[in-house]
Amino acid sequence: MLRDLVRETRLAVDDLVMPLFVAPEPLVNDALPALGRHTIDGLLREAEDLAAAGVPALLLFGVPEEKDDDATAAWVEDGLVQQALRALRPRFPELLLLTDVCLCAYTTHGHCGVVEDGEIANDATLELLARVAVSHAEAGADAVCPSDMMDGRVGAVREALDDAGFGQAAIVAYSAKYASAFYGPFREAADSTPAFGDRASYQMDPANVREALHECELDLAEGADVLMVKPALPYLDVIRAVRERFDVPLAAYSVSGEYAMVKAAAAAGHLDERRAALEALTAVLRAGADIVISYWAKEAASWL
Repeated sequence: MLRDLVRETRLAVDDLVMPLFVAPEPLVNDALPALGRHTIDGLLREAEDLAAAGVPALLLFGVPEEKDDDATAAWVEDGLVQQALRALRPRFPELLLLTDVCLCAYTTHGHCGVVEDGEIANDATLELLARVAVSHAEAGADAVCPSDMMDGRVGAVREALDDAGFGQAAIVAYSAKYASAFYGPFREAADSTPAFGDRASYQMDPANVREALHECELDLAEGADVLMVKPALPYLDVIRAVRERFDVPLAAYSVSGEYAMVKAAAAAGHLDERRAALEALTAVLRAGADIVISYWAKEAASWL
């Protein structure tokens, strides 16, 4: 068809990253299947299906049973993500393994940083984030993805990785991560809802674009290899602005709320899920992203 021949933006499975949650016990989510939790064995089975479908990369999140104020389960050698990496790496050498580097799912209070006297302690958090990143690299991660939005965290992680001999490990920085209402289903899956307050003091104001460009510039100066905008669909203008300003790889995270809205609308018979999902993912690429992290990655691989 002539229409296909002149198409400007092409969505392919090679553009997609699948987020996965690893936990001590499985959790099935019938309404939102991609937001279920996997044991290590279940994760291996899911990775096998994804690799067979051609999905090139996974982004791993841990959901520990034990939490404390220092997020110990995030950086210990036998943590869930560390175990998952050691199980995945020899079996799936073809997969790119990315890991989320944050504290929210591992702390009793659910915030992304260390809390001191009711406030987020930025500098104290950096040491723990660096420790998490190194533990992931030691276990086999190809790239670490700091998502906490603390000031200076990319530089701290880069220095720690280099000092530990992991200069080849890439950093995918959540550079423009907004304080969004679209994270709800993720926080349920990751058990990471804040016990008090919100994350507006360290995540970005949804009204700001110029601030996003500044944050991206800072992360690149600190050693980021890939920039990221999160969420994706409500922030296409931000993706476009970042693309036009910076000639580096750009990821966008199509978050759980985006996935849930389309799933719910399709379940109610209001729209065709396949067409809507592929249109939304194509829009993210059209705006300028090179990589799309999406809960539709597995289904999209079969549709494409």
